[in-house]
Amino acid sequence: KIVAQTSREVANLTTRWGRFVENLVEPAVVSLFRQRGIEVHYTSNRVKSSQPGLAMEIDILAENQDELVLVEVKSRLAQDDVDAFIAKLRRFKQAFPPRYQNYRVYGAVAGIEILQGVDAYAYRRGLFVIKQAGESVVIANDAQFQPVDRKSTRLNSSHSSVSRMPSSA
Repeated sequence: KIVAQTSREVANLTTRWGRFVENLVEPAVVSLFRQRGIEVHYTSNRVKSSQPGLAMEIDILAENQDELVLVEVKSRLAQDDVDAFIAKLRRFKQAFPPRYQNYRVYGAVAGIEILQGVDAYAYRRGLFVIKQAGESVVIANDAQFQPVDRKSTRLNSSHSSVSRMPSSA
C-alpha cells in the first residue's frame, strides 16, 4: 500500500514538472518560429487524438494557414525520446483531422536537460532543438538549418550527414 501511494505521488510530481516545462516553452514558440520564418498564428497545448491504433498527444502544436510545428517537450531529452517523436510525426496526419493533410509539418524537441549528443542527433533528423537559455528558451539550430517537412518520411535533399549543431549547442 505504501509503495502504491509513493508511486502515485511520484507520477503526480512528474506530471506537474512536465507541465511546468511545457509552460516555459509554449509562450516562446510564437516568437522563436517567427524568427525562423514560420509565422505562427495559433498554439495549442496537449492536443490529443483518440483514434483507435493512432492515439497520441502532441505537447505543443503551433500553426498557421499551411504549416504546423509539433513540439515534444521533455524535462530530460534522450535519444529514445527523439526516435519516439519521429515515429509519432510519421503517424500524425493519419491521427489528426483531414484539414492538416496539405500542411507542411515540422518537428521540434525541447528539453531543460538534453543528454550529450542528443541535440545533434535531433538536428541531423531535421528537427528543431529548443533548449533552456537563462530564464527562457532558444532554438539551438544554426541559421543554415532546414527542417524536414514531415509530409513525407524521407529527409529533404538539403539534409546531409555533414549537418551539425553549432559547437555552442
